[in-house]
Parts: sequence; structure tokens; C-alpha cells
Amino acid sequence: MSISEAAPASKGALWTGRVLSAVVVLFMIFDGVIKLPPLDVVTRAMTDLGWPADANVARLIGAIGLISTALYALPRASVLGAILLTGYMGGAISTHVRIGNPFFSHTLFGVYLGVILWGGLYLRDQRVRALIPFSR
Repeated sequence: MSISEAAPASKGALWTGRVLSAVVVLFMIFDGVIKLPPLDVVTRAMTDLGWPADANVARLIGAIGLISTALYALPRASVLGAILLTGYMGGAISTHVRIGNPFFSHTLFGVYLGVILWGGLYLRDQRVRALIPFSR
């Protein structure tokens, strides 16, 4: 099945995809924005995760997250944004594994977000449905 042959999403699936994607975008905007100013709570959380207590490191991570999120939110660049955010989530997962955080609540949070991210994109983007066809 080519991209042009992928079935268009129903209105319900399209809106579900938009809502799932909006949840990811809103979470990532919050996550990125709180890393930009030198907030003490962010610095403490970063050191608890084994990152340096450096506001510039937090800003860089926040900027990467925000840029990736902006790309995900733009329909023409959403697949690239999803790929970049998947890498971002991988970094978060590896950080939690490295320091031994709880598995289901902390470590797998990036997996949960990634599933929501790709699920939302799958439901709202015909190109992704054509690339990953699920049999009926």
C-alpha cells in the first residue's frame, strides 16, 4: 500500500490523534520551558538524576526538547519531530535506568510518552499509517 493508498482516518480517529499529540506537546512545552530559567527545583532534579548542576546544561536540554516538540507540532515536519522526541525519550529512559529509579513510574515514563506520541501521529497522519500498516 502506498502513501496515497492509505485509508483516511475517520473523524474520531483524527481527533483522538490530535488530542494525544496535544497531550505530548503540552507536556513537552512545560518540560522545556521550566529548564530555560535557572530554577532551583530544576537544578536539584538534574543533580538527583546525575546531571551537572549547570543552568546551561538544563537550558540546552530544554531547547532541544522545545525544538523537537515544535517540529512534531508542525504537520509537514511531524515525523522528524517524532523521531527526535523518541531519541529525547531514550535519553530520559537511560538516565533513569542508570540511577536505578523505579521501573514503572520513572523509567518507563518515556516509553509511555513515546507510545502516546507515535499513537497520536499514527491516528492523525496518513503517511505514518501507510508506513506502518496494521492488518484488519
